[in-house]
Amino acid sequence: MMHEHLTSIYNELQTKYSYQKEYLQSVYEFFESISEVIEEDPRIIETNIIRNIVEPDRIITFKVPWEDDKGARHVNTGYRVQFNQALGPYKGGIRFTPKVNESILKFLGFEQTFKNSLTGIPLGGAKGGADFDPKHKSDQEILRFCRSYMMELHKFLGPNMDIPAGDLGVSQKTVGYMFGMYKRLTQRHEGVFTGKGTKYGGSLARTEATGYGIIYMVLAALKTYFNTDLKDKVVIISGSGNVALHTGYKAQAMGAKVVAMSSVDGVIHHETGIDVSYLEYIKDNNLSIKDYTLRYPSAIFAENPKRIWEINCDIALPCATENELDLEEAKKLVDNGIMLLAEGANMPTTLDATHYFLDNNILFIPGKACNAGGVSVSGLEMQQNALHTYWDFDTVDQKLQTIMNRIFEDMYETARSYGDDKNLVKGANILSFKRVYQAMLEQGL
Repeated sequence: MMHEHLTSIYNELQTKYSYQKEYLQSVYEFFESISEVIEEDPRIIETNIIRNIVEPDRIITFKVPWEDDKGARHVNTGYRVQFNQALGPYKGGIRFTPKVNESILKFLGFEQTFKNSLTGIPLGGAKGGADFDPKHKSDQEILRFCRSYMMELHKFLGPNMDIPAGDLGVSQKTVGYMFGMYKRLTQRHEGVFTGKGTKYGGSLARTEATGYGIIYMVLAALKTYFNTDLKDKVVIISGSGNVALHTGYKAQAMGAKVVAMSSVDGVIHHETGIDVSYLEYIKDNNLSIKDYTLRYPSAIFAENPKRIWEINCDIALPCATENELDLEEAKKLVDNGIMLLAEGANMPTTLDATHYFLDNNILFIPGKACNAGGVSVSGLEMQQNALHTYWDFDTVDQKLQTIMNRIFEDMYETARSYGDDKNLVKGANILSFKRVYQAMLEQGL
């Protein structure tokens, strides 16, 4: 039951932003978890601090004119949502996709604020991007777009102000293009981007970080709740981008059997185990996931990406995009005997599906905790940049494991202290909220 103070705030947001469905969904899911905290501390209502927290500090919107290889001129819209800096400078990725809009970036910035809080690294939350589609664009077209995008965005960035990274549609190469333009405009080489190339300040293990972090979180949960590990567990992973691929690699390295992965083109079900490296080859060469069956005729291809949730598994890892798994798919997974679901993407599970998993005693690990590995290693990259030093892969990977284990332990203990040690959604939301709230209170924000 949502506290009446939270209900009042949500109704206000719903009236004001009725068209921003993703943002409203993320706020509602958050509010459902923190009602008990409202009862504990009267200052939360007295200061109206939650109304402050759910509104971004600022939203920067600008046009991005650019020219294609044929000389035709185009204009896209660029964004940066600087959501909250109570804990540190704004930190969050940039995504280039036609689906980018204010609602999605507000939801992502809101989630990023609390995700960053969970890591224990002093970082605020932000998100940005543009409704630009990098698919089927030449390198020169992407370079020209990045330069135009940074002409405006650079004014709002800095190592102690706002530090972006890559996200959906923004590769390490694309980050390099933006960082190069930032340097031309500012005459400064500084840690203003993470996810950079390792030759000019990037960190080893950053590419693998989100996927590896998901598996470290799953391993901690399996040990705590089931006294087991990933050996011989049957796993399905939605998506076949960077996060999904490295989740697959790490799951297999830990002894799991990954039997299905997907893309926008469909699903590959390979009962003897997915060849993740071949899926990566398919991705890198812009082929269809259906081509996997040319090398492995025993694999089964289905055109509908949602068919992945019908496949029997022990563990499901949605790593593609928001709201990809709804109530009907949740019912199929539960009927097939799933033991654990961990969100690799940001809010890939609808509210109804999340409730269904929790009501049916399925261990559910929310994305703001589970996919925090990427920003954790971004924080480590910032540390290396500030110290003008460079850590080897194993050092970074060990630090990542330590951070993910600490996030799990803190989230678990918070859930347990509120009487429900299996409700990690509540544990993550209460823990992250308390950290942001306390910082805002102490700073008079």
